[in-house]
Amino acid sequence: MKKLVIIPAYNEEKTILNVVKDITDNAPDYDYVVINDGSRDGTKKVCEENGIHFLDLASNLGIGGAVQTGYKYAWLEGYDIAVQIDADGQHKAEHLKDLEQALNINDENPEKADMVIGSRFIDKKGFQSTGLRRFGIRYMTWLIRLLTKQTITDPSSGMRMGNRKIIKTFAEHYSWEFPEPETNAYVLKRGIKVTEVPVEMRERQGGTSSLAHPLKALFYMIKITEGIIMETLGGRKE
Repeated sequence: MKKLVIIPAYNEEKTILNVVKDITDNAPDYDYVVINDGSRDGTKKVCEENGIHFLDLASNLGIGGAVQTGYKYAWLEGYDIAVQIDADGQHKAEHLKDLEQALNINDENPEKADMVIGSRFIDKKGFQSTGLRRFGIRYMTWLIRLLTKQTITDPSSGMRMGNRKIIKTFAEHYSWEFPEPETNAYVLKRGIKVTEVPVEMRERQGGTSSLAHPLKALFYMIKITEGIIMETLGGRKE
């Protein structure tokens, strides 16, 4: 069983070493790959100096492009499981076993899911995000439920695990602007089974959210509405 952690990283020199250490300490049966998304800080240098396995993108593709690079790598290298986690230290590697228990691996148990999302809002433990982001998350949950008739409590969660079917799907088709909620809608609309398991998240350990400003958050909500609708109708053109 080949298992891979995909870690998209843009300017994460302060956190990337601890994120990788968390994986090697608490999920040692997983390989990992850092996707250095054209970072302008010392992320690449930290990876090189500490023997961290990474792929170096020549320019900044954005979160969607970086994560899809990881899924393409997972597909080409024959991984059975791929899970993405953020490079800012929010996600705990100890929860990977919980996601894996709910995953349908190699079509062995159709009662389980093809994709498993780590949700901070099931048990409501740990950092619950800011009030502004929680409002946006509730809106996305409502919109996805309206369009797909299914509920995802944490549609923006960057902690998602998929089997070989999901790896192939995301290697071929992946939203680049707002990937998590859009691709959640994309796979749900196509009948792919998705479930959530409770996880506890930390507050980000470094850097600043790109949605910290209210005007950026408003722009995000307008664009994400368009994106989710497009993905449920047929998917954005690549």
